[in-house]
Amino acid sequence: MTAKEYFSQAYQIDVRINSKMEQVASLRDMATKATQTLSDMPGAATKNTHQMEDIIIKMVDLENEINDDIDRLIDLKRSIIGIIQKLTDAEQQSVLELRYVNCMSWQQICTEMGYSRPHVFRIHNQAMNNVVIPDETDDV
Repeated sequence: MTAKEYFSQAYQIDVRINSKMEQVASLRDMATKATQTLSDMPGAATKNTHQMEDIIIKMVDLENEINDDIDRLIDLKRSIIGIIQKLTDAEQQSVLELRYVNCMSWQQICTEMGYSRPHVFRIHNQAMNNVVIPDETDDV
């Protein structure tokens, strides 16, 4: 696994967490909109009486997945930070941390550091050439 592939895992996990959080919010909206209409007319024969229960179960399952993903993301970011801190150049460390730990866009990094995009890319490329990914990180 290349350094870029390894570091990019954090962004991918972050996107997955955000997607699942949106799903939970959507399910929560569905659950709060579920209202019972009182009427003397008989209900539908195929009515799902467990709809609320099904929604809650799905929400709990998704929240458990989110917690597992968060744990994995924290461990991965801790590993990434450890790898980045082994670089001797402070600018290289900053670019990699802003990109792969803080998940900033290239434009945000340029603004934060006050550098042009080509200069930031140059620093990034130098950093990626200097970084060493230990073999045991393939398991993360």
